[in-house]
Amino acid sequence: VIGQPTKSKRPKEHGENKIKPVNKKVRPKAPKTKERESVDSSLKSQSILTQVMDKGHFQKLAATLSLAAGQSIELRCKGNNVTWNYPSYLDTFKDSRLSIKQLDRYSQLILANSTAADTGEYSCWLQLCTGNKCRKDETKTGSTYIFFTDKEELFVPTPSYFEIVYLNPDKPAVIPCRVTTPSAKVTLHREFPAEEIETDGTDIFYDAKKGFVFQHPTSDQKGIVYCKAESQGAPQISIKYHLLYVEVPRGPPSASIAVLPSRAGAGDRVHVVCTVLGEPDVDVTFRWQYPGQESERPVIIQNFWRLINRGIGHTTRISKSVLLVEDFEDRDVGNYVCIAQNLQGETAVATQAEL
Repeated sequence: VIGQPTKSKRPKEHGENKIKPVNKKVRPKAPKTKERESVDSSLKSQSILTQVMDKGHFQKLAATLSLAAGQSIELRCKGNNVTWNYPSYLDTFKDSRLSIKQLDRYSQLILANSTAADTGEYSCWLQLCTGNKCRKDETKTGSTYIFFTDKEELFVPTPSYFEIVYLNPDKPAVIPCRVTTPSAKVTLHREFPAEEIETDGTDIFYDAKKGFVFQHPTSDQKGIVYCKAESQGAPQISIKYHLLYVEVPRGPPSASIAVLPSRAGAGDRVHVVCTVLGEPDVDVTFRWQYPGQESERPVIIQNFWRLINRGIGHTTRISKSVLLVEDFEDRDVGNYVCIAQNLQGETAVATQAEL
């Protein structure tokens, strides 16, 4: 709920209502800084972000804000080099309802004719730049999560009707059925067998800004689920989510390599195949070292991947890189090295090709 705008002609600074030293010669900045260090970081981060209420009136933003869908909103962030973050789909669709302008003393974000889909986090921060290098000023940031409530759209709309959620045993999994009304009662249901999934508030809990969180996913939780929300009216159902258990643990790629055929003849077509089994949502890149590389021996390299089902609800991503030598000859004899890399690291595997 939006608070009433302050009656003063300018916005009050953080800590302005607090008692200040009587001696005017003593600067109040030092105690204010110490005081700020002791307060909650979420409050500290609100210092440069405000909402424009009426002409000349501003409101400091709390951690969350609820507005009715259809309203327009103007946010301001103090500073002359401000960066904004907002729901990514506004960029994806180059939405003309969103306008951002950098002025001399502040940056202005205006979102017109809001919809339920605009629900999400809106944040800003100052950039500190030296030459061409810039970094985020952690002491001057602001953030708020805005619910654009719509009784016809209790769940934040998504571009698809079905999503895959990977259950990794070593990290939390999120079923992202976020709501537009923070007071809505949300439950989680399994499609087959038809049942409500119990949430204990610890291992499984609901966060209106994220969805249902599984702190310690297990293979027993795989299957198709959906969320149900109720708020002063008929319940609404979310899209469906297919929960797939990830069999392969996180880490550098698990790679293998093979030559086909294992012993080649002169003029044969020889394939060297590098294979990686990994997490379904982790990309793998490949590099090769081979005997004719320095002499620029022509070879063909093809990379591809697919998801494979290794039992009910157990999914693994198989990534392959195939190096093809069209007309095998003496100079192609030797070591073939495949280097597979993901975000966790790299693995090198090698094999010999012989005539």
